[in-house]
Amino acid sequence: MMMNLLKKAILLVLISFFSFGCSDDDSAPDTQGKAKVSIKLMDAPGDFEHVYIDIVDVMVKVNDNRDGEEGWQSLETINTGLYDLLTLTGGVNVLLVDDFEVLSGTLNQIRLILGDHNTVVIDGVTHPLKTPSAQQSGLKIKINQTLLPNMAYTFLLDFDVDKSIVVAGNSGNINLKPVIRASAEATTGTISGSILPLDVQTQISATNGVDEITTYADVEGNFLLVGLTPGNYTVTITPDPMSDLLPTVLENVEVSAENNTAIGVITME
Repeated sequence: MMMNLLKKAILLVLISFFSFGCSDDDSAPDTQGKAKVSIKLMDAPGDFEHVYIDIVDVMVKVNDNRDGEEGWQSLETINTGLYDLLTLTGGVNVLLVDDFEVLSGTLNQIRLILGDHNTVVIDGVTHPLKTPSAQQSGLKIKINQTLLPNMAYTFLLDFDVDKSIVVAGNSGNINLKPVIRASAEATTGTISGSILPLDVQTQISATNGVDEITTYADVEGNFLLVGLTPGNYTVTITPDPMSDLLPTVLENVEVSAENNTAIGVITME
């Protein structure tokens, strides 16, 4: 009798373990992939001597089109501090975010977080730039840009100084109401293919004469080289030296931004 009760108790424990252990979240692998995001700040010229902006952080919402405060992610801005926007003209810009990984999908919004030390210099006099309460939590910029897996994107924030600095009527306050135009470009592509025979460990590398990207084929012979700037590459397939197979070299493999170059099946001999 006691033995039967013990068996039933063990069975219940095992059922509970597998019921809780095999949840929907665990059974559905994350296949969404990731993309890399860089953000640069530049300025359209304005009629002021200096405009200093206090950059604190850059945040994004990815795969989240809600307007609330939920879902914002910091991109861990690398170059925070004061910047004179009037020096960021004529192709000059400052890199705020450098290849930060986010989930692929849709980048819905970018938020530029400013500190309290924003000023404008007019006729040699420095004036504080007051930030309206609606902007104190950060300027939100609608993007809705598709981010493909394994691709890198650069977003350029073009700060329109003339439209962003407003003298507030009788008070004489000078307000900062940022007007920013955002543009995006995919900056990298990929190369994919597969290698035969399958029972040989194989290294695949691609070089454009400046950069070299390397990976290995998986157990099914497939490979993907990511983060390749557009241009022509030499792809080298190098088998395990113990296999007695010879390396294979492919010249002039063209890579374009936001596209995959498929080189098909490569059979080593």
